[in-house]
Amino acid sequence: MRQRLFIFGLGYTAARIAAAAEAQDWEVVSTGRAGTLAFDDHGAVRLALADSDQVLSSVPPAGDGDPVLERYGAALAGKRLTYLSSTGVYGDCGGAWVDESAPTGTGRRTARSEADAAWLASGARVLRLPGIYGPGRSALDRVREGAARRIDVPGQVFSRVHVDDIISGALAAFDAPPGAYNLSDDLPTSQNAVIEAACALLAAQPPPLLTLEEARLSPRARAFYDENRRVANGKAKRLLGWKLRYPTYREGLAALTPTA
Repeated sequence: MRQRLFIFGLGYTAARIAAAAEAQDWEVVSTGRAGTLAFDDHGAVRLALADSDQVLSSVPPAGDGDPVLERYGAALAGKRLTYLSSTGVYGDCGGAWVDESAPTGTGRRTARSEADAAWLASGARVLRLPGIYGPGRSALDRVREGAARRIDVPGQVFSRVHVDDIISGALAAFDAPPGAYNLSDDLPTSQNAVIEAACALLAAQPPPLLTLEEARLSPRARAFYDENRRVANGKAKRLLGWKLRYPTYREGLAALTPTA
């Protein structure tokens, strides 16, 4: 019989995980705008969950809790669970390397940290993701749209991961021990370096270098620049057998660049 994967929240990343699972002959049932079930259809969701072999949630926290655990926690008991979390749970680390043993809950994403901890307590494989890029969502698109910015914050670095590498990590996690796994690429670097690489690939002039004040960022975007860390991925490589298709942003952006 075909295995069934139930996905809560069929968004940008989860939809691609669904497509990869279907290519491996999984049956996929999902909630979300493009999903097969309405999240609030409790009867249908519980019935589908009962027959599911794996459950993945990409639903972010809302208010004081996790919507999926609050509504369907009892129906998830005994299921193999995977949760798409964020490396934002580590907060500001002053540019230091962090792995899954680092403390969480000290950054700007308190609600995410609490949801992360709740899923871990439920026995899930919690995949902590940094900045996600891929088709239609990358520095290349921002350069083409004239929305790319270079902001002068010396010494600041970020981690990121191509969506295709999240897919391979998620599929590998289905059979992995419960726990947290960082899915990030091998080269944390500044946002400016990524924008400059995208400009070079598109033969475009890099945008001017701005101060934080000159950039006039929204409070949410400004908070992004208040954190500085390098995310280590060794655990995922060791325990999941995870191999990056795009080990750095250079390979990832090059693969997204149309060839003449």
